[in-house]
Amino acid sequence: MIRVTSNTMALYLLVLLVMGSVSGSAFSQQPPTSDDQLTDPEVNVVLEGRQRSRFRMAMPTVERQGALGPQVRDAADLLEQTLRTDLDQSGVFDVQGPMQLSVLSLTGVDERDFELYRSLRNELLLRAVVKQDQGRLILEGRVFDLASGKVVLGKRYRGDPSIARRIAHTFADEIILYFSGRQGLALTSIAFASDRSGFKEIYLMDSDGANQRPITAHKSISMSPEWNPNGRELAYISYYSGTPNIYLVDLSSGRKTPVITTGSLNISPSFSPDGGRIAFARSIGDGNTEIFISNRDGSGLQQLTHSSGIDTNPAWSPNGREIAFTSSRTGSPQVYIMDAEGANLRRVTFEGNYNDGAAWSPDGTRIVYASRRTGNFDVAVADVVTLESRLLTSGGGSNETPSFSPDGRRILYTLKRTSRSGTTTQIYVMDATGGNRKQLTTEGNNSAPVWSGFKE
Repeated sequence: MIRVTSNTMALYLLVLLVMGSVSGSAFSQQPPTSDDQLTDPEVNVVLEGRQRSRFRMAMPTVERQGALGPQVRDAADLLEQTLRTDLDQSGVFDVQGPMQLSVLSLTGVDERDFELYRSLRNELLLRAVVKQDQGRLILEGRVFDLASGKVVLGKRYRGDPSIARRIAHTFADEIILYFSGRQGLALTSIAFASDRSGFKEIYLMDSDGANQRPITAHKSISMSPEWNPNGRELAYISYYSGTPNIYLVDLSSGRKTPVITTGSLNISPSFSPDGGRIAFARSIGDGNTEIFISNRDGSGLQQLTHSSGIDTNPAWSPNGREIAFTSSRTGSPQVYIMDAEGANLRRVTFEGNYNDGAAWSPDGTRIVYASRRTGNFDVAVADVVTLESRLLTSGGGSNETPSFSPDGRRILYTLKRTSRSGTTTQIYVMDATGGNRKQLTTEGNNSAPVWSGFKE
């Protein structure tokens, strides 16, 4: 029996995912004739309590079975690398790969080999096979409980070699969901701004930093991407027409539509949770900016704030009832929260002389923001009820524009460093506790990262 921890509730998950051109079917020790063979009835997954340390998983080299063409061979290599990275960075598993497992003298007999895997303190074993059928790539994967020797999860996917990464992401998310009860991030995307083309444009990348590609080509300055919660479009700022205005881009068609174009300056868009409204900052003259909201198409304009200070960077709360924003109304820029109608204003940051760019955690209990306390900015997180705050980064440059992953377990941010050769800005990701940091971008200067929601 595998024991996980989470509020004394039993969870037994059986998910069969069919997604686009990736087809998935379940199988057990032998190729099945029905989905009933996915799991052994004697194996249970029990979640008790709230937290559990990472599962230790052995993942030997993915087996290549039969004759594989060059395309499928390359796709198999990419699939294995992607699957291993997704699982290792999930926060759910400590994955032992071929190098760590090379100390074992495997026999080919499961009963004996499972003991050897357990000798390295592994609890789980992931075995995967890649095959080829009429030019299509087939992935078959099984996860074993090493204590019982039983298969607890099995999947089969078939697709064109060009979608090898998508197949790997899909399988990784299935495994993560099964053992944690939470959706994985592998199929999510990250939007950001980059000047790598010589102009500042909006880009997308996969959650692991791979597959970076441009979304806009205005050959101007485009920045501040913001996801519509439906995952199908982005709002962003562009100087394409000369002044900063708010545009929408449909990600399936690539069509760009200007939506907020009146006035001399419109910046920092944020979608309401239902995707029907946009909050943003607008100049009303004399260098003053206030928070406005409008319908998604730009109609129904309404001013929410009225202060002599600069109000900017609104962020709609996950429940849609509140908006966090930055204001200099008391002197130094600080983060405030107000009702979505503009009432019940309260200040939520007090440490530091400049706090800016709040982003909500998915459960609405925390905000993450950039805080300047001793020189450069660092990433800080605050409880919106108790107002307790703490820094997640310390030094190394200026750490700015943070945002949460859709599961609340990771945080994106930008790190700006200055050296003799100049200033560079790159995107990093870390755990929500501040650990396990990884750089995601290297080409050009990159900023304003924001995570998509989970794929529907």
